[in-house]
Amino acid sequence: MKQLSFIVIGAGDRGLTYTKEMLKMPEKYRIVGVADINPEKCDRYKRRFGLTDEQCCSDWREILAKPKMADIAIIATSDFDHYEPAMKAIELGYHLLLEKPVAPTERECCEIAKAAEKAGVKVIVCHVLRYSPFYKKIKSIIKSGMIGEVMSIEQTEAIGDRHFAHSFVRGRWGNTSRSAPMILAKTCHDIDIIQWLMDKKCEKVSSFGSLTYFTEENAPEGAPAHCYGGDCPVYENCPYASEKIYIENVFEDWFKGSFRNTVATHEDFTDEELREVLKTSDYGKCVFHAGNNLCDHQVMNMQFCGGATAQLTVNAFNAGGRYTRVYGTKGELYARMSDDKITVYTCSDNKKHAIPIQEMEESITGGHGGGDAGLVSDFYDYLCGNYDGFSIADIDVSVYNHMLGFAAEEARHNDTVVNFTEFCKKHNFEN
Repeated sequence: MKQLSFIVIGAGDRGLTYTKEMLKMPEKYRIVGVADINPEKCDRYKRRFGLTDEQCCSDWREILAKPKMADIAIIATSDFDHYEPAMKAIELGYHLLLEKPVAPTERECCEIAKAAEKAGVKVIVCHVLRYSPFYKKIKSIIKSGMIGEVMSIEQTEAIGDRHFAHSFVRGRWGNTSRSAPMILAKTCHDIDIIQWLMDKKCEKVSSFGSLTYFTEENAPEGAPAHCYGGDCPVYENCPYASEKIYIENVFEDWFKGSFRNTVATHEDFTDEELREVLKTSDYGKCVFHAGNNLCDHQVMNMQFCGGATAQLTVNAFNAGGRYTRVYGTKGELYARMSDDKITVYTCSDNKKHAIPIQEMEESITGGHGGGDAGLVSDFYDYLCGNYDGFSIADIDVSVYNHMLGFAAEEARHNDTVVNFTEFCKKHNFEN
């Protein structure tokens, strides 16, 4: 069996996740380098994965200034820092595992796709949901013809109120000056799923949405800019109180872990040090005084060739989760990602059928419902030329789906319906 080597550019949460998943398959993958602007993250890689000082670099420029040293480059930097390292890695002949979104602008997305085609390298975007057992099962049901031709899809991305506050209010994706808009930063996964399940060209796009709740106008009377320390008059009953979330773990361990991984400067970072960070960081800000501008709710409507339609709803005000409903000419499919079955109604017998999601022994409790593991497994087979699945999407497909998100933003800002074919032509993207 051929072993593929890889380097990691951006050693944060996502970079580390893909690294761990790949190294669970040591016969398939080995790591030979890492680059990150945070030296502690490089040190963590060196200790954990047995790298040398020479294999650890201070940023993408340093590691990509070296002669090509691996088969694959994982690019998991922040949204605004994908384009330059991706283009340089493509130039050097690396295959890419590129964290979503591809890039925050239409031009950069299109140029990455064109560069990959010219260089003859594979760029796979981490749209991990299409590699999860959950969505693979939905796709296989549709392919089987059980519900007939797809007429309409409803996809709901329920972000969860605390997740939204953590990532899209206080966090690095809270403002479009440093992040892609919500429809790409969060729901490019869902746009990708809709297009994959529909499997038709899109003709028209519209969208509505705004930031309405997490704003200055809704701040409780007397609420300070930072909620750290209990100075806020509603602190005790506030679901977004920073110490409760990031120190006391009142709600869920994930939030503290994500916060710690973002701000920790050394291995044994303590709770007291976390408290000191909260006093001055964005994570300690009141969620109504955070300076965020991403939509806290949005809908996106699509019309496809032949008249089929789809709707995507993304919303912050819920417990979290994803829901998918597909209407076909012979029946209806409903699925919630947290369930262990999919419900299918068939018109022919007027019955509902419960179809198990998991018929294999792989877990669906891991990252993105098992999608993280599924991605790196399929990626290996794809690069080795023996892939026989239906999940892998080349960069041109991923950019096509990103362009749908960009079109939605144009429609939302201009209060119009966008002709998607003309939109792609305007941005020199051939679809």
